[in-house]
Amino acid sequence: MGIFGRKNTTTAPAAAVNPDLAALTGHYTVDPAHSTFGFIARHAMVTNVKGSFQDFEGALRLDGSDPSKSTASIDVKMDSIDTGSADRDNHLRSSDFFKTDEHPAMTFRSTEAQALGGDDYRITGDLTILGTTRPITIDLEFNGAATDPFGNERVGFEGKAELLRSEWGLTWNAALETGGVLVSDKIKLVFDISAIKQA
Repeated sequence: MGIFGRKNTTTAPAAAVNPDLAALTGHYTVDPAHSTFGFIARHAMVTNVKGSFQDFEGALRLDGSDPSKSTASIDVKMDSIDTGSADRDNHLRSSDFFKTDEHPAMTFRSTEAQALGGDDYRITGDLTILGTTRPITIDLEFNGAATDPFGNERVGFEGKAELLRSEWGLTWNAALETGGVLVSDKIKLVFDISAIKQA
């Protein structure tokens, strides 16, 4: 059963909440040391280039009895981008792409959360890049909850989403002699989140 539980289709009173799930309700801080915020882009029409952001922070408010009341926020420092190539990373920081001197952060603020059944959830929110804010939907899978050796109560999620970068003003490209373009418009986002419950 997922963190929010399955939708109640019986006439049982709303107060009858699974106590284990209810215990997970609370405020959580994303642990960057055990989380990843990554992306995948198609390069030259033939291969995928993977990258991630190394500096970010986030917060979750989980409600074990009503998932619609759960919220999430994340702030990413854009100059922390890492694709394994210093030249490519510097190009991505430049005015051709993220303009990190002018727009140092990317932000996400949730506006809606849904339980889809089992361990699957969907969260919709406002993603801001280059000063442009547009909605995005993220599919999440709840990986479980545990107490680590240091006494921290943790929850884990995996997430994925897709966007068209051009909708956020990221339009730089180069034509290929064989047809097509150097960088795909469609970008896949991938997340692994470990979050610690706050006292």
